[in-house]
Amino acid sequence: VQLQASGGGLVQAGASLRLSCAASGRSFSSYGMGWFRQAPGADRDFVAATSWSGDTIYYADSVKGRFTISTDNAKNTVYLQMNSLKPEDTAVYYCAANSRGMNKWDNIPLLGYWGQGTLVTVSS
Repeated sequence: VQLQASGGGLVQAGASLRLSCAASGRSFSSYGMGWFRQAPGADRDFVAATSWSGDTIYYADSVKGRFTISTDNAKNTVYLQMNSLKPEDTAVYYCAANSRGMNKWDNIPLLGYWGQGTLVTVSS
């Protein structure tokens, strides 16, 4: 079972990045898919989550209107389009598969599967 995250990099404030998370090794159809981020010295925070159908989507207040989460079911891939990036968006971004579907995204220790993380650095 693997969640392979990619797409991070170094950008200037105001730029855009798209993160990808390719899921493999089992069926994730009943799982909710999400993104978290962790800045240096900080806790891991929820960013966004979606069902595979896209009919249920959640965003953290800090990214609403700037980030968009989406899925490509044929590719078993979840994307996070990040626009208008700010220096405070700098963090390692992790994709996650939630075994409880779209519930209990705050229960990080029991969430399910995690990707390896991809670093996003936004310079001012």
